Amino acid sequence: MLLAVDVGNTQTVFGVFDDGALTRDWRVATEAERTADEIAALLDRLLELHELQLEDVDGVCVSSTVPVLVREYEAFAGRYLDAELLVVGPGVKTGIPILYDNPHEVGPDRIVNAVAARERHGAPCIVVDFGTSTNFDAVSRAGEFVGGVLAPGIETSMDALFARAARLVKVDFSAPPAVIGKTTVGALQSGLVYGFAGQVDGIVERMRGELGEDARAIATGGLADLIAPHSRTIELVDPGLTLEGLRLVWELNRSD
Repeated sequence: MLLAVDVGNTQTVFGVFDDGALTRDWRVATEAERTADEIAALLDRLLELHELQLEDVDGVCVSSTVPVLVREYEAFAGRYLDAELLVVGPGVKTGIPILYDNPHEVGPDRIVNAVAARERHGAPCIVVDFGTSTNFDAVSRAGEFVGGVLAPGIETSMDALFARAARLVKVDFSAPPAVIGKTTVGALQSGLVYGFAGQVDGIVERMRGELGEDARAIATGGLADLIAPHSRTIELVDPGLTLEGLRLVWELNRSD
């Protein structure tokens, strides 16, 4: 059983693969202070919900945008598991050429997303990942990671707005009944949904123009389902994309 772990700045997603199929997944808040022992306790509880145990894990593949947590996952694997650990980063085979001026600058989540998008949906394609930042990553027709765009994330942007505007209150992240809001809540929700949908469409269209291809746009991340229905350019939502990319990278390196 493979445990795939996508550690983002705001949320961490765990996924369990059996025979190459994603059978369970969980999304929790990322806590940079979380220790190896706390990781073990958390995963033990999550696995127990589905009558699984840490002893069932025979491989762990981790992508982390929080460097301090990498050593905690290494300690967790060494202390609680009889399993091989692979941390996606420099020196790890991904199977995708990275056409970046400095490939080491590219976040591991962006790379595994590109790997999975190419495998599952074909190339060329553009991955739109709604996380702490909204990442737009392009894969060429030749299957190369050619670069992308990093924009402020939805929750990050809205938190900044609420912090600076004393009369505005936090709202649920949901689609409003109409574009023109008749209440402050409706107006904020409209700005959230249609504002970010417009941002996505503008960036994707410009990326397609530079690629010279009508690249397929694939959305993933926690708020993809909120924005995608209101976007002209997003063709599908793949919530398991990052976890699948971790599995593919694991399999590629395991074959050595």
